[in-house]
Amino acid sequence: MSFIADRLNKISPSQTIAISAKARALKAAGRDIISLSAGEPDFDTPANIRAAAIKAIETGQTKYTDVAGTPALRAAVAERFRKDSGLDYKPEEIIVSTGGKQVIFNAMVATINKGDEAIIPAPCWVSYPDIVALADGIPVVVPCRAKNGFKLTAEELEANITSKTKWFFLNSPCNPTGAAYSAEDLRPLCDVLLKHPNIWIFTDDIYDKLVYDGFKPATILQVEPRLRDRTVTMNGVSKAYAMTGWRIGFSGAPVELTKAMNKLQGQSTSNPCSIAQAAALEALTGPQDFIATMCETYRERRDLVVSMLNQATGLTCARPEGAFYVFPSMAGCFGKRTSSGTVIDTDEAFVTALLDEEGVAAVHGSAFMFAGHFRVSYATDTESLREACTRIQRFCASLR
Repeated sequence: MSFIADRLNKISPSQTIAISAKARALKAAGRDIISLSAGEPDFDTPANIRAAAIKAIETGQTKYTDVAGTPALRAAVAERFRKDSGLDYKPEEIIVSTGGKQVIFNAMVATINKGDEAIIPAPCWVSYPDIVALADGIPVVVPCRAKNGFKLTAEELEANITSKTKWFFLNSPCNPTGAAYSAEDLRPLCDVLLKHPNIWIFTDDIYDKLVYDGFKPATILQVEPRLRDRTVTMNGVSKAYAMTGWRIGFSGAPVELTKAMNKLQGQSTSNPCSIAQAAALEALTGPQDFIATMCETYRERRDLVVSMLNQATGLTCARPEGAFYVFPSMAGCFGKRTSSGTVIDTDEAFVTALLDEEGVAAVHGSAFMFAGHFRVSYATDTESLREACTRIQRFCASLR
C-alpha cells in the first residue's frame, strides 16, 4: 500500500512552475537564458505599498487576524469591487486568502461532491482542472477556437452542460491567451446560465486592470445581476499591483458560501499574512496611477512581441486584449527537425528544443489544455523581449 494518498494521483505538478525552475537551473549553470515563462510582473511593488508593510511591522501589526482577513481590508475589497465593476458586496461576503489560488481551492473543496462537473473553457490556467479534480470533481475542458478569439460561445457552453454540472469557470482576461470578454461577449453566456439555475459561476478577474487599446472588460455580474446568488467573483493584488509574492487574493460571494470557505480556511491556513494584508489595504485604497503607467509599458511590449513572432517562420500570433501573455500557434513548425535532429512533433518538443538550442523559456500549450500553441509572457524588459523574439525567429528559420 502506498504511503502517499491516492488523491494526489489526480493532479500533476504545475508545468509553468516546472519550466521556470528548469530555466533558473540552466541560468545558474552558466547558460544565457531568457525566461518568458513566468506569470508575474517584472515591476517592483510600488513604494507606497512597501512603506505600508514596513509601517505594519513597526507598529506591531504582526498578530493573527480574522480568518477571512482584517475588517479594514474586507471593507476595502468591497469598495474596490464597487468602484471598479459596480458590484455591491458587503464585507461579510468577502474573504481574503493566501493568493487567488486558495480562493479557488476553498470554493471547490467547500462545494464539490464526488462526480460533480465543472466546465472550464480552454486554453485555461493550469490549476483549474487540477483543483477541481482534487476536490473529487470532474473537469470538463471545452476547447475555444482560435478563430473565435479563444472565447467560449454560448452554443459551446450549452452543449457541455449536463445534470452533473455544478460550476462554470470564466477567466477574463485569460491566462494564457490574453483574450478578454466584453459585456457583449458575456451576454449570450449569461442567457445560457439563466436557463440552468443549478450551475454556479466562478469568475476569475485577476487580470482585469491589465487591458489595452481602450478595451472595456466586463464581469458576469455587471452584465447579469440575477446571477448574483450563485456567482463567486475573484480578484487579488498580484498582477495589477505587482505583488505576486505577497500572496493576497480575495473574493465576493453569497454569505453562505463565504462562511463555508471561511470554515475551510480556518482549518487549513487560517488568516493570510497580516503584513501582506496591510500592504494590500494600501494597494486598494492608495494611489492607482501606477497601473496606467504599467499598462502602457505592457501594451508597447505586446505590440513588439506580436509583430516579431508573426515574422517568425511557421508561427502566427493574435494580438490579445489584456493580461501579459501571447499564445502563438506553431502549426507551421510541425513535422520539421531542429539543427540537432529533434523532430518537432508536439508543442512540448518545440518549447524544449527552443530552450535547449536558443536559451528561451516558454510554456507549451498542452500545459494549458490546448495543444499546438505556446505561451509567451511579455512581463519582462523590452530589450530581453526583443532578443528573445530574435532567437525565436532564428530557431524557427533553422527548422528543416
